[in-house]
Amino acid sequence: MPKTESEPWRNWVQSGSLWPITELFESLGDVQFWVKDHENRYVHVNRGFLLNYALNEPSQVIGQTDYRLSPTYLADQFWLDDEQVLGGNRVVNRIELVGNADQTPCWNVTNKVPLRDAAGRIAGTAGTTQRLGPMGEGGPNSHGLEPVLARIRDGYQEPLHNGELAARAGLSVRAFERKFKTLFRLTPQQYLRKLRVRMACRSLVFSEQPLAEVAVACGFADQSHFNHAFRSIMRRTPRDYREHYRRA
Repeated sequence: MPKTESEPWRNWVQSGSLWPITELFESLGDVQFWVKDHENRYVHVNRGFLLNYALNEPSQVIGQTDYRLSPTYLADQFWLDDEQVLGGNRVVNRIELVGNADQTPCWNVTNKVPLRDAAGRIAGTAGTTQRLGPMGEGGPNSHGLEPVLARIRDGYQEPLHNGELAARAGLSVRAFERKFKTLFRLTPQQYLRKLRVRMACRSLVFSEQPLAEVAVACGFADQSHFNHAFRSIMRRTPRDYREHYRRA
């Protein structure tokens, strides 16, 4: 993309209301922070982002999309997220596998929000992602559900009931469900289903497992439940998804 196209956005980030925020994230080396325009191109990244991808200068990524940094199937997932956020939604405290410069994935907690211009129109997105720590580990953004996230991360392939997750949080089932939905904007089971679908994406791209085996390995009761959940989230069937990346 020509430099002139990204210049207005660079000026907006540096001279607009986001400038103090972008400066704040420069000091957080363990947090990746970015801003994208309405066409999902990066217009700002912090030092933590550069370190994760083994980049030296923001100019190596400014004006680029996720297809420059990540495998196509992951970039497609990020694109779907961004389109949802540009529609006014938010991604809140989602655990997911995020790639590093050496292509080894790690578990992160990701947040994304829409950005609005002076007229109130959505003009871009901003996001953060941070490594998910060990079970029970707190931190500056601790919300008390870290043991629950760790259990979901380590056991998403298993049947996980709200009663067990509530016990790990030290809450009643009703209090846990209420707190979880407030923090993540999804019920625990909706959150778990989305994680299972994203993990199934990896198996569909990188393995030759039959669809029924992928379904069971990722925690679905059977292939029918898998097909329904996958299509509702990824907008295509598991078979179509696999064939798409196989052709690519």
